[in-house]
Amino acid sequence: MQNTFSRRKFIHSSAIAGVGLALTNSLPAYARRDFATDTRVGMIGLDTSHCIAFAKALNDPKINPAYLGYRLVAAYPTAGSSDIATSLSRVAGYTEEVRKEGVEIVNSIEELLKKTDVILLTTIDGRKHIEQVLPVLKAGKRVFVDKPVAASLSDAIAIFDAVEKYKVPIFSSSSLRFMESIQDVTKGKIGAVLGADAYSPAVIENSHPDLFWYGIHGVEILYTVMGVGCKSVMRAHTEGTDVVIGTWADGRIGTFRGTRTGKHNYGGVVFGDKGELCLGSFGGYGSLLEEIVKFFDTGKAPVSRAETLEMCAFMEAADESKLKGGAIVDLETMMQRAKQKKG
Repeated sequence: MQNTFSRRKFIHSSAIAGVGLALTNSLPAYARRDFATDTRVGMIGLDTSHCIAFAKALNDPKINPAYLGYRLVAAYPTAGSSDIATSLSRVAGYTEEVRKEGVEIVNSIEELLKKTDVILLTTIDGRKHIEQVLPVLKAGKRVFVDKPVAASLSDAIAIFDAVEKYKVPIFSSSSLRFMESIQDVTKGKIGAVLGADAYSPAVIENSHPDLFWYGIHGVEILYTVMGVGCKSVMRAHTEGTDVVIGTWADGRIGTFRGTRTGKHNYGGVVFGDKGELCLGSFGGYGSLLEEIVKFFDTGKAPVSRAETLEMCAFMEAADESKLKGGAIVDLETMMQRAKQKKG
């Protein structure tokens, strides 16, 4: 993988020097595909639109230089989830779409692991992630787990415990984390972040805790700009809207608004000591895929274990607050409960 990374760094350096490697119809010779040396990417789960986007981007003959050296070669569709209509109805069609991109469809995770070097776990059902990621970790292959990392905090803790056991890096994230405006905040454009209000759709799927299914996008926006350190949350809930208020240990307040009516959008406002910045708009999956490729190269996840687990605790605490009529719920209490459940 190191040779691939060096080649990609050379391509980017050349572009900066004026060689002109913008996405054009005629890439220079050193940017063209060399399938024999590509790192072989495998995919588990073909029931989300993300898998189509990743397949088309990685296997495009005129590939974005940021993905050069990686190709999706095999995929295991899984059977889908019978209690999630959007999963079961997509598998057959999405499998054929991925096959059209030159991807071999295999019959098991074990077969997939024999044919690949790194893994994209894109199964839409977070409940299945722990059973699907464990054989990947045991095989020593770096893996990106599409959001949510799991459908419960206890499963998420178990996954990261396995990461520690097998010493294999893992990365999980929503694509919203890498919106340009959000990255501007993380790079200090408005100085120290004093607070933030984030929003996203929060469609509820009965098989998952409320925010794990879709509200996670807005929660990830909030955490990307606020960072870890939330101590408690309280939630207001109606049929069409959720508002979750988080209080951080340093006194900052961050809010998440999840919508189920009106137009579905993603964004927010961040308040810094040098001004405010409006977040948006969603620009697709390209930036996320760039981060995944960097992670496959280096083994360094751009999102820490601590942040991923705290987001899960935030979402479970929001559910607990809903059950208690909007009461304040401590995240550490949720963390300890999840650890006992896992044990």
